[in-house]
Amino acid sequence: MKKLYIIRHGETEYNKLGMVQGSGIDAPLNDTGELQAEAFYQAYRHIPFQKIYTSNLGRTQQTVKKFINDGIPFEALEDMREISWGSQEGVAFTPESSTEYQRICESWTQGDLTAKIQNGESPIEVAERQKRAMDHILSQSDENPVLICIHGRAIRIMMCWMLNYPLSHMDHFAHTNTGLYLVNWTGSQFSIELFNETSHLEP
Repeated sequence: MKKLYIIRHGETEYNKLGMVQGSGIDAPLNDTGELQAEAFYQAYRHIPFQKIYTSNLGRTQQTVKKFINDGIPFEALEDMREISWGSQEGVAFTPESSTEYQRICESWTQGDLTAKIQNGESPIEVAERQKRAMDHILSQSDENPVLICIHGRAIRIMMCWMLNYPLSHMDHFAHTNTGLYLVNWTGSQFSIELFNETSHLEP
């Protein structure tokens, strides 16, 4: 069995201010995000990770930098980046500006998984590239356990296809900054052992 510790990156100012990031915004962690990353490190530094994977966006690499500094091998995968929100990236959530974002999310919930914001990506496109990245990760038989740091919407999409849920159910999967999904791979199927585990963030 291969254990995959999959976490969302720490908080950025875009998260704090309720602004869309996506794959086109490469924002760093803010002070809260740094504290979240430190809390995760202190809680899980005892796990003998054999490899770290992140997206190619800086906020994921910042979140796990202390593990990387410990000498654990590290690889950034472009296919693990966040969904592209296209023209909505960098836009604050207001009643006026969020209409298109909300419309697209509602389309996904209703089953239109090819829908996407102008210049953005659909959930199907994200799932396809995630599967390429995961095939690469799972092919490394000597890497177990593995730490993977990615993004919120990316986690929702990933959990659906891992568990054979329709992608229209993605909003059932919560994602907190540095929240952990512990996923087991048996060689033929995935199962979730921990679901958005956040006890490391408690006072």
